[in-house]
Parts: sequence; structure tokens; C-alpha cells
Amino acid sequence: MNIPGASALVLLLVSIAAAQSSSVPNMPPDQAAPTVEPEKLMLTIPVGTRIPLSLKQAISTKTAKDGDPVYAETVFPFVVDERIVVPAGTYIQGKIERAQRGGHVKGRAEVLIHFTSMIYPNGYTVMLGGSIENTPGAERTSMKDSEGTIRQDSDAGKRAGEAAGSATTGAIIGAITNGGKGAGIGAGIGGAAGLAVGMLSRGADVRLEPGTSIEMEIQRAVTVDANRVSARREVTVRNND
Repeated sequence: MNIPGASALVLLLVSIAAAQSSSVPNMPPDQAAPTVEPEKLMLTIPVGTRIPLSLKQAISTKTAKDGDPVYAETVFPFVVDERIVVPAGTYIQGKIERAQRGGHVKGRAEVLIHFTSMIYPNGYTVMLGGSIENTPGAERTSMKDSEGTIRQDSDAGKRAGEAAGSATTGAIIGAITNGGKGAGIGAGIGGAAGLAVGMLSRGADVRLEPGTSIEMEIQRAVTVDANRVSARREVTVRNND
């Protein structure tokens, strides 16, 4: 066997291996590969979008105060470019801007609500500007203006009927106690009593029960990161077995 030739071959292989190892940069063994964040996919909810909500608590102008919080929840998903940007079950938070009770003689009860933030099931929160466009689930109310003021329907007819009933009752009592002449006096007394009752009592309050269907209108465009939107609440299930 040619020993010098074998030695030369071994030296050549060692040189090639050393050259290859020197070309690879040294990296700490505990250094992890950098995490690549997904590219943001921003979608816009345009101005004028209407989103149906369900109210989570009762609101009454009898007890409501300016600044009181309002809580609601979306009941149907909203889609932009075939992607859900507002899933059902998203929490909507707002506040009462103005609450007014019905007057004794004139003026109906009113409440103005503005929505300020949207909290997704996974905790992702987006600020927004929204108002109430419609209250299909509330009885005897209507929308007063474009700001979203909810106003109680007029009960003037009912109160006038109560006053008329008082006048009729007074006339009957007067007729019984003092003949025909007493009827006119009794009617006057009854009418005055009915008017007094009307002036002492307030008009009906606006009352929205929990679960009332309301419609929110987006007042300014809202930009959402579609990658952070979750269509369901994240629930951890533990198996005890």
C-alpha cells in the first residue's frame, strides 16, 4: 500500500471539511429562528353601515343619567370582501349622552345614546363612532333626529281622555247631589280635577328592556385588522380524565 498517497488523500479530505465548516456562520445553539408576523389585512366598515344589536341592560329615562354606560351585542355577522369583520356576539359599548323625562304639561321623554367601542370575542378592541338609527324592538317610541335621539310617543290623547273622564264623573255626581244644575257644577269641578291630575303627572318615560332590538349606524369609517378578528369566543376545555 502506498502510505504517502493515502496520507495525502486524508489531508485533502480534512482540508475540504475545514473549508466547508468555516463557510457556515456560527449561531448560538439556543437562538430560535425569528418569528414572522402575518401581514396586516386592513378592512374598512364604511360610514352609514347599519348593524343590528341586542341591548344587554334595561334603560329608562326615569333613572338614566348623562354618562351612564350602555352595553349591547351584535346579533348578525357583518361581512366586507367576503370576510367577517364583525361576527355575531361582538360586544358594543357606549354611553348615554342625554336623558330627559317627560314634562308635566309639555315635552316628551327622550334619550340619546352614542356607541364608542367594539370588543371582539378574543378581546381585540376597536374604537368607533356609532348612533342608534332605529329601535324596531321598542314600543311607543320613535326617532327624533339624525343624532339618534329616541323619543317617547305622545300620550296627550290618553291624558286628555283621563281629564274628560274626570269631568264626566263630576257631572254625574253633581247631578245626583243637586239635580240638573249640579251637573254643570260637577262637570266643572271634575274637569278642573282632571287638569290638576294631568299637570301633576309626568309624560310616559322611554323604557328599553334587555334584549330590545336596536340598529346601530356607523358615523365614521372604522378600520379593522381582519387577521385579529375571531368569529367565536376562545374557550379552553380541560379533560380531567
